[in-house]
Amino acid sequence: MDQNIQDATALIIDSNANSRSLMSAQLRDLGVGTVRQTPRVKDARVMLEHQTYDIVLCDYHFDASETSGQDLLDELRREGLLPYSTVFIMVTSEATYAKVAEAAEAALDAYLIKPYTSANLAERLASARHRKRVLKDIFEAIENQDFETAANLCLARFEAKGKYWLYAARIGAELLLRLKRFDDARTLYEAIIAAKTVPWARLGVARTELAGGNLQQARRTLENLIGELPDYADSHDLLGHVQMEQGDLTEALKTYQTAATLTPGCLLRLQRCGSLGFYVGQRADALRMLERAMSQGLRSKLFDMLSLVLIGLMRFDAKDFKGFKYAHDALGAALERSPGSIRLQRFDLVFRGLAFLMDRRVGQAMIVAREFTEHASAGNFDLEAASLLTALWIRLSSQEVELEEMMPILHGLGMRYCTAKASTEILVAMTETHQGAAEQYRECHHRIFNVAETAMRHSLRGSAKIAVELLIEQGRLTRNGKLIDMAGLVLKRHADKIDNAEALGIQIDDLHDRYVKPMAGGPLKARTAGGVVLRAPTAEAPKAASAPAEAA
Repeated sequence: MDQNIQDATALIIDSNANSRSLMSAQLRDLGVGTVRQTPRVKDARVMLEHQTYDIVLCDYHFDASETSGQDLLDELRREGLLPYSTVFIMVTSEATYAKVAEAAEAALDAYLIKPYTSANLAERLASARHRKRVLKDIFEAIENQDFETAANLCLARFEAKGKYWLYAARIGAELLLRLKRFDDARTLYEAIIAAKTVPWARLGVARTELAGGNLQQARRTLENLIGELPDYADSHDLLGHVQMEQGDLTEALKTYQTAATLTPGCLLRLQRCGSLGFYVGQRADALRMLERAMSQGLRSKLFDMLSLVLIGLMRFDAKDFKGFKYAHDALGAALERSPGSIRLQRFDLVFRGLAFLMDRRVGQAMIVAREFTEHASAGNFDLEAASLLTALWIRLSSQEVELEEMMPILHGLGMRYCTAKASTEILVAMTETHQGAAEQYRECHHRIFNVAETAMRHSLRGSAKIAVELLIEQGRLTRNGKLIDMAGLVLKRHADKIDNAEALGIQIDDLHDRYVKPMAGGPLKARTAGGVVLRAPTAEAPKAASAPAEAA
């Protein structure tokens, strides 16, 4: 064992007290300085989110929970909450080893099959910590947010087939995706497949296809992968995302439900199915899944507070005051912890408006709805906020009150956010039974598509300047991120043919800074509804009209 083991901190996660006691003693005998333990995955998740451990020993199966040790590892890895420098060792029985080994692959540092000896543990731990030391330069670059350097170090190790090259290749491919170097990421994934076929590499190819806007090819890649490995939950996740991007919400929900069934204790998948079930109209199942997620992980960083708002809407519609108040109180506690969060403040406006409606104080609810509407002019107002603002106005309109102001407000939201079929269907879902509002959102989508199509025709006919000016004008009027990005793409391609290209570029940059950039967070930060990012798409993200833009 390395000399620094005495400075290491360890966490043991096992529901059996005797097993925890044994593992604790074994780690201390190996020289580990600090050892903590917990019997529940729920508590372990919170502990790992708030403190970094050098070593984690986690049992695979927990008698009192549907969440497995694998579910915990997958969630923490996916959300970037477990440092690469942490050694994660899974402890499993012979019967479940194959499942663990297949699902974890390079993401798992080591495994132990029960029964095991102290020598087995020492060997696995020493080997894993040695690998961490060999790849230390990569991990340090990641910790310093120098992702470009980290990716290049991974590529160099892979190309040289240096020690732990496959592990480094997986990290490097993830970093390349994050850096939007999609071609490099795909090349690396394909090289990994050629050298050693692994499911996560084929999944990576599909991710690069999705990122590049090639939805049909991504779908074929994933369907082939699922056909060969039907129990690989991550491939179902990505296929559901592709189906969402294609606007097929019902099929996406079925796919996500399959992933959730494969990992019944996964908090993220529970919320994904619950939120998408809400939009599709399967409210009973949606409520059950979201409230289950709330009971399992309300304190977790993996819990998205949007789930509380959707629960609040469903409890309001069911006239369940007690259930509504419970969700509202939970949001209030979150807002106390993060009083500066604009997102939580907007969620609170929805709850306050609904609470006034439950008390039949329609006038007060109207004031709250108007206050929320004032937020819509902000650059960081996104699809998520637009969908919730829609939900509040629709419920106001059901109170037998004439709301002449509602339709113009929804029209403004539609022209800004109906950028693709998926985002349009989310907004349509929030109109409930209001036929006029649903038709208006679909008409907005049609109008945005027509603007994009008209601009492309001008560009293809040699009138690129007219195309750019049209897109700038409509982008300014609608604040539509797709049109603004499209203006930039056309200008970039035809700048040498446009006499005032520099002036037009300044206008586009101004619109981008005001209405697109405030929402363009990194991919790991993007909030989703069943896989669709609840933000206006940026130039690098897949979007419905990107093909004609590129063709121009």
